[in-house]
Amino acid sequence: MIIRKLRLQRGWTQEHLAELTGLSVRSIQRLERGQAGSLETLNALAAVFEVERSVLNPGESVMNNESALTSEEAKAMEYVKGLRDFYAHVFMYLTFVVVFGFAFGFDRPLIYWGALGWGAGLAIHGLTVHEVIKFLGPAWEKKQIEKRLGRQL
Repeated sequence: MIIRKLRLQRGWTQEHLAELTGLSVRSIQRLERGQAGSLETLNALAAVFEVERSVLNPGESVMNNESALTSEEAKAMEYVKGLRDFYAHVFMYLTFVVVFGFAFGFDRPLIYWGALGWGAGLAIHGLTVHEVIKFLGPAWEKKQIEKRLGRQL
């Protein structure tokens, strides 16, 4: 997440960062999702971002680390990711309706039932993303984590 924050602060794409560091785009994606990187990879990123390697490695403790994500930033990034996923879902839904509508004709029950069923799922997805429905949201996740760890609230 720190790598993503630093990249976005500079207005770089993942492709641009990969080009600057000599890494693959896939490696950048993995690192931004929180997977560990090799020492060589972290050194390349630290050089490009002009920061200490310890800033990029959550395992190393850093005093006064202004690049670390705050709780609000992490929540905002997670919200935007969910919003992006929702818009991708809307695009897929509209593509389904248009492609199958023109391919099979809009008068077929397949189109109506498919659009109705998928549309209901899309509506629930939208309500969940916009936090109208809080079922399976962050509070539920926290409760399940605590339950799994044996620390009942």
